[in-house]
Amino acid sequence: MNSLYDITCQSITGENQPLSRYHNKVLLIVNTASKCGFTPQFQGLEALYKQYQEQGFEVLGFPCNQFGSQDPGSHEEIQNFCQTNYGVSFPMFAKIDVNGPNTPPLYQHLKNQAPGLMGSEAIKWNFTKFLVDRSGKVHDRFAPTTKPEDIAPAVQKLLNMTS
Repeated sequence: MNSLYDITCQSITGENQPLSRYHNKVLLIVNTASKCGFTPQFQGLEALYKQYQEQGFEVLGFPCNQFGSQDPGSHEEIQNFCQTNYGVSFPMFAKIDVNGPNTPPLYQHLKNQAPGLMGSEAIKWNFTKFLVDRSGKVHDRFAPTTKPEDIAPAVQKLLNMTS
């Protein structure tokens, strides 16, 4: 795999989604959970998505049950929860593991491109965020405690850059 755009992921409804469909867009890729202390960040993620979508910005949500079993539901339950409680309209994908032997190529790529503190690649908790520029390069990695609205200036900066 040479590029983020070579990867295909499964949507929350079961369709294969090549990430090449997001070429030339700024992406915020987030591992999410429905029963986490950070779950209210869905509201901020949706607000960020609505604010910048027309300029070529996408939020991609990847449910994960690896941290405290905080997303145990089925894909349908997760999707309904996100839409009903937070009005989520950005793309959601199938539940994944972000660490360990079952880590999908996307998260292997993201963690390799943007290691965490002291070079650790492991994702520490739900709502770790990766900001990707229009060329598919990981620009930054944000901790779960970083609120979506605090990422807005970095999103705006990348949107204003041309690839």
